[in-house]
Amino acid sequence: MNNKHNKVYVDNLAAVTTERDLIDLFSSYGNVAEANIAVDRANHKSRGFGFVTMATSEGARSAIQALAGKVVGTRTLTVSEAWLNEERTSSSRGGEVPVAIPTILTEPPLERAL
Repeated sequence: MNNKHNKVYVDNLAAVTTERDLIDLFSSYGNVAEANIAVDRANHKSRGFGFVTMATSEGARSAIQALAGKVVGTRTLTVSEAWLNEERTSSSRGGEVPVAIPTILTEPPLERAL
């Protein structure tokens, strides 16, 4: 199965939202292959966004159209097609971002007194 256009990004999730909740919400628009909620590595709490992989691209499109801007609980969801890493370009991130920015010293470093 090619998931290139089947993966959906979901943002502004409530902290109590579970992967089961996402599956239940998205299953009205087609078969759900997978649902994941991003969690913080340190405290294991929800980061407020996740991804749903639909079985078909048609299901993904239907879910995006139906759920984008929908209020769930007290939150308005942001729902869009997920961008796979290889699809990202420098223009999608606002320009080329260097991996490391060199430090430019305007004054020589202070010498430590021994």
